[in-house]
Amino acid sequence: MQRSAPRTRLTRILACAAVPVMLVVAGCSSDSGASGGSGKTQGQDKTSASASATPTPSQSTKTVEPARFAKLPEVCKSISAKTTASLVPKAKTKNGTPAVSSDLTSRGGCSWNGLDDKGVKGSQYRWLDVSFYRYESDASLGSGQERAQENLAKELAKVQGTPGAKKVQTYTATGIGDEAKTVTYQLRKTDEDFVYTSIVARTGNVLVLLSYNGAGYAGAETPSQKTITDGAAKAVKEAVAAVAAANK
Repeated sequence: MQRSAPRTRLTRILACAAVPVMLVVAGCSSDSGASGGSGKTQGQDKTSASASATPTPSQSTKTVEPARFAKLPEVCKSISAKTTASLVPKAKTKNGTPAVSSDLTSRGGCSWNGLDDKGVKGSQYRWLDVSFYRYESDASLGSGQERAQENLAKELAKVQGTPGAKKVQTYTATGIGDEAKTVTYQLRKTDEDFVYTSIVARTGNVLVLLSYNGAGYAGAETPSQKTITDGAAKAVKEAVAAVAAANK
């Protein structure tokens, strides 16, 4: 019996060498039969790994704050006719010129411009425009309020980087929506000095961008920065209030 044991063992090794490698690992790697136990453990490990890889509802679903406002106001009516008439005398289109938009529930704009001819005293030119951008809440992008905040910073940077702008100043505007920034600057165009004020304001998940500028022609005085800034602030407050009114 002692002499036959090596021969029996050799027979088993040769038999295992004849089968594919995958089978050798499963059934011929040990003479003790421990592979059966290890096979069961491997199966259990696979089941456990599969279970742990399945996300739980709390892991796969991210909740975000609902957007505060569901719609935008009629943009050309967001600033009163009385205000637009005082800021842009002799406007070409008294009711404003709407901007082209493919989705008026998410974005819209309107502008007024005109030249008030004062004869030998020269002329005063004014331009006013307002734009609205509404952001929905999205699990992958954040709440509408957060998205509006992010885009406020981007829009502010665009205004501050206006090509050719001089004497650029930025400061926080108080009493306008949830947050607002005012940018004032001067720009030379058509051989005249234009005075600008742009205000970027946020109310909930809506951005309001307003720009007001003016210049004196044919010897007329250039409007003061205070005149332009006060006019812009009055208009943007009405535009921000229009958002809340549209969602009542």
